Amino acid sequence: TRSTNLVSPLDSVFIRKEPFGLVLIIAPWNYPLNLTLVPLVGALAAGNCVVLKPSEISQGTEKVLAEVLPQYLDQSCFAMVLGGPQETGQLLQHKLDYIFFMGSPRVGKIVMTAATKYLTPVTLELGGKNPCYVDDNCDPQTMANPVAWFRYFNAGQTCVAPDYVLCSPEMQERLLPALQSTITRFYGDNPQSSPNLGRIINQKQFQRLRALLGCGRVAIGGQSNESDCYIAPTVLVDVQETEPVMQEEIFRPILPIVNVQSVDEAIEFINRREKPLALYAFSNSSQVVNQMLERTSSGSFGGNEGFTYISLLSVPFGGVGHSGMGRYHGKFTFDTFSHHRTCLLAPSGLEKLKEIRYPPYTDWNQQLLRWGMGSQSCTLL
Repeated sequence: TRSTNLVSPLDSVFIRKEPFGLVLIIAPWNYPLNLTLVPLVGALAAGNCVVLKPSEISQGTEKVLAEVLPQYLDQSCFAMVLGGPQETGQLLQHKLDYIFFMGSPRVGKIVMTAATKYLTPVTLELGGKNPCYVDDNCDPQTMANPVAWFRYFNAGQTCVAPDYVLCSPEMQERLLPALQSTITRFYGDNPQSSPNLGRIINQKQFQRLRALLGCGRVAIGGQSNESDCYIAPTVLVDVQETEPVMQEEIFRPILPIVNVQSVDEAIEFINRREKPLALYAFSNSSQVVNQMLERTSSGSFGGNEGFTYISLLSVPFGGVGHSGMGRYHGKFTFDTFSHHRTCLLAPSGLEKLKEIRYPPYTDWNQQLLRWGMGSQSCTLL
């Protein structure tokens, strides 16, 4: 029940959450199980029928989902379509009631363009280049732990991973040995043999490596093995803003460091680029962290921490601008796949009480109407 005003004091007003209808979910390959099932559960819980398009790149997971899900889900409200870009394009030609897409901004534009034909609402969970500012007033070893973990987790194939570091030349000199120490502690002297370091998903994704490693100068790592789809945890320095590694999301265990002289210069650098999916700031000064928060825009923000917020179901997750639109996680997933329908039910037989709202209008009833519509009762539940 929602609050009413004195113009409709006896009416019942409420929000009815209804399913949109037929939902298309296009899932990514980097976390193929979680990022397929989380939106699927929310869409079905909200009462929708779902057409699920898992990623063809994560072939093993696609095969398992295709075998298992039909055994447990009602086929009258669920269907799975396998295939690649051609099959996805064919799905987008149909009239749908909602589209949920997770992937790159390039493909996100294709999905949004297709949605315009029928004015289909969309949620776009896209990637981007997530900045990580490291202030001079910061212990380099303390922040090297979370930065290295979040950058190299899943071989860097995480949409909210820090994509590049912004710091002063002085902090860079202190940070490099801290990162080297952390990488060795996490993955050993030979990271390729570590069971804690993943691999690039396939050869095609691996091929982008050479152009990226040619940017700036390799300060840490740089080794690779194409047959094993292995890229060592790598740090690049002397990187210029115009180089390829700074033009699009890296999605590899490669961390460029770009030098700035101050927090103001870092904020200026961030704000002249597209809005990222995530932004991180490390400093012992809460004032510096708050400046970064208040003077920038991003899908999410981490102060002296990485992307642990994505494990919290009590808060939404989503992008802004070039990094996407819409939100999900926990109850926010249910709400995303629900149409919030405003409803008012008025009792019959009270028409005489409502005559004040009809013309002709006098100064008296206009004043009374304005007062009545501005008055809120206390029935907000």
